[in-house]
Amino acid sequence: MAGELGLNDHHHTTVVNYMRFGSYKRTQNLRSVEVCFQDLKDSRLTDDTFTVDEVTDMLDGLEAVVRGEVESELINTSHTNVLLLRQLFQQAEKWHLKLQADISELENRELIEMIAKFEESNFSGSAATSKPTFELKRLDPMEAGGVQLLQNEIERLNEENNKLKDRLKQVESQATGALQDRSKLESDLRRTQDELGSERNKQPIVSADLGDVEGKMSALKSQMEQNMKLTTERADTMEGDLISSKHRLLEVQEQLEMKEKELEKKFSQTGAYKNLKSMLSKKNDQIKDLRGRLKKFEGDD
Repeated sequence: MAGELGLNDHHHTTVVNYMRFGSYKRTQNLRSVEVCFQDLKDSRLTDDTFTVDEVTDMLDGLEAVVRGEVESELINTSHTNVLLLRQLFQQAEKWHLKLQADISELENRELIEMIAKFEESNFSGSAATSKPTFELKRLDPMEAGGVQLLQNEIERLNEENNKLKDRLKQVESQATGALQDRSKLESDLRRTQDELGSERNKQPIVSADLGDVEGKMSALKSQMEQNMKLTTERADTMEGDLISSKHRLLEVQEQLEMKEKELEKKFSQTGAYKNLKSMLSKKNDQIKDLRGRLKKFEGDD
């Protein structure tokens, strides 16, 4: 049955269900149009004779009502098709696929007639003598199916791996700069303390000047300690980011290795790999046979 549309059983069932839904909506639309005509008959066709103006007025009113009904249903059908496409595209994007559609095929009269015959054979209620079987033009297929999906996932992981490596280098550079700033501040603090101690030993300082110098030294020391604290916090933050980035990098590398092993396993199960393996096995058997014959001829000689 699936071959009738060139689809597998699951997709074939989905298409049939959608066609059944479309048939139901079409029936409802036709009933709406019939109701418009019936309303005109019941409300306006009460006299035996009508003038030209009266007939024209009735037809104009009927045209407006039918036009509104048809336009509303056509818009609703268009929006329904967009919702269906949205579902398909969302499912494809979860697997990092990009679907393509040939819009020109939607006006292919030959294919449209085939679909009409297919619908008639499935929903007419009477047993058809023969059902149309044809192969629709499909979207660009994915090579090797699951293997291609794995390849896409591996490419994504490789890209994420490269980004994490760049981020790791950046964090390491920032952490190194923070440690250098911290070492520089410590060196400046020790040098200032040594200079102040040296000045205190060289000459006696009056109590007022001593208090002023000690106040400046205390303020300078407090500022340096604050800078050291900020530098330490920054270094700790950089170290945390560095550890987190390393863990994520290891995780991505592990996922990448698993995907590559899975890809290798998938490839080993493909028909091309099995055919190649079978050919190599036959060639090895032929070589063994030729070697046996050669030894036999050498023994006869």
